[in-house]
Amino acid sequence: MQLDLTRYRRPLDRFDRTFGPEEVADDSDPYRIAAPVQLGFDIHKDKEKFRLVGHVETELELSCGRCLDPYRLRIDAPFDIRYLPASEASIEAEHEVADDDLEMSYYRDDRVDLNELLREQFYLALPMKPLCREECEGLCPQCGTNLNTGTCECAPVWEDPRLANLKNLKSSRTS
Repeated sequence: MQLDLTRYRRPLDRFDRTFGPEEVADDSDPYRIAAPVQLGFDIHKDKEKFRLVGHVETELELSCGRCLDPYRLRIDAPFDIRYLPASEASIEAEHEVADDDLEMSYYRDDRVDLNELLREQFYLALPMKPLCREECEGLCPQCGTNLNTGTCECAPVWEDPRLANLKNLKSSRTS
């Protein structure tokens, strides 16, 4: 999906569209888009520079990091991104990234890739460790039972093998 910038000639314009999950989905993503994607933004034009200010709304389906069950995460992500022509991209080998550079991107052939914009916003909204709920108990490390839905007969007693000699020393003193 491409946003054709040549269609926007006024200093301020508006873009609103709802995309189906299949239009945005990419099999390489760690999430599944579970609801229509609503994208809306204002387009501020200054000669060849564009600024897109808006938000994206949808629901993503993720796997819980503890129990591996799928769950839905509501996304309502605001964004403010400046676009410059790719010809203005710096070719310097190495330089310090300024705070303003984090909100800047480049376009080619008078087009902005909306799939790239959406995927970037989804990745920024993903939690560091996805959890279906805060009190998720996860899986039993012995048998793999989901501890949220059942119990297991495993006795999760773990002893540090590096301390085995100390345990032997303690048991020999008591005898």
